[in-house]
Amino acid sequence: MTKLSFGSHPYLLGFDQLERLVERTAKTGSDGYPPYNIEQSAPDVFRITLAVAGFAEADLAISMEDRALVIRGRQEDEAAGRVFLHRGIAARAFQRSFVLADGVEVAGAALENGLLHIELKRAHPEPVVRSIPIRCA
Repeated sequence: MTKLSFGSHPYLLGFDQLERLVERTAKTGSDGYPPYNIEQSAPDVFRITLAVAGFAEADLAISMEDRALVIRGRQEDEAAGRVFLHRGIAARAFQRSFVLADGVEVAGAALENGLLHIELKRAHPEPVVRSIPIRCA
């Protein structure tokens, strides 16, 4: 069976980058940590909320890598010299990625009561109409 890719179909010119985004999204970790919500508060406004209890602002990093929003968390290991009889609170590092559509931008982020809120907004660029001149060869 032949694999059909976005780049090989005559009506999908230039969509090979979309195929790479789909593959990258499929490879992102699905371990479920940290848990998150995605909500839509207006037609073009979204919020991603991650449960990051125990992480300080300095332990978290948010970046845009290509079209992916990447959130990383790493806590300093303060357990040195401490003896735990039970350790049920996760203190592990994480990386969570979200592929954003064209025109979706990060409007801001806030850490509140153990929840990291990331605000997203879809920008609406003005449509561009352009005439292409035809030259005779």
